[in-house]
Amino acid sequence: MHPCSYGKDSLVWNEYDDEDDDFISRSQVKREAEAAQVVGERLITLRQEQLEQLDLPEKLYDAVILAKRLDSNGAIRRQKQYIGKIMRTIELEPIQAQLDDWDGRNRADNAKFHQLERWRERLLVDDNALGDLMKTYPELDMQHTRTLIRNARKEQAASKPPKSSRELFQYLRTLADI
Repeated sequence: MHPCSYGKDSLVWNEYDDEDDDFISRSQVKREAEAAQVVGERLITLRQEQLEQLDLPEKLYDAVILAKRLDSNGAIRRQKQYIGKIMRTIELEPIQAQLDDWDGRNRADNAKFHQLERWRERLLVDDNALGDLMKTYPELDMQHTRTLIRNARKEQAASKPPKSSRELFQYLRTLADI
């Protein structure tokens, strides 16, 4: 039944039927299908061990593995469409939640990594930075850190490979993991 009907003189609104509550527009169906295909394409980029952690249906898992082996652009495109078709029949929320979790962990790890790089650069140019680092990481081995900084500065001045700078960064990583 159409939501409105025209009377002789005026427009009269009728109530929707209960069956109309489940109505999903074609645009909504298309958006959901595209979202499923995007998640499916993301699955192709994952490593083998990550795919195994997702506990995917066998049909989807096999399709993703096959897509990883394809070389032809046309074949890859068709396989992505097939994966999208399979994705529309399964529940996406657990898969998307795991992907989001992995993305969040990667962002946090990257931020921690960049923070350690900034500490290393600051230690190599600023003599007062070691005191600040000591406040942040009280378990710091002051003598070892000073030796690494001194050697890294000498290597920079002599244009040598940054062996001590790398060792300093590795030491900072061990501090941050404690």
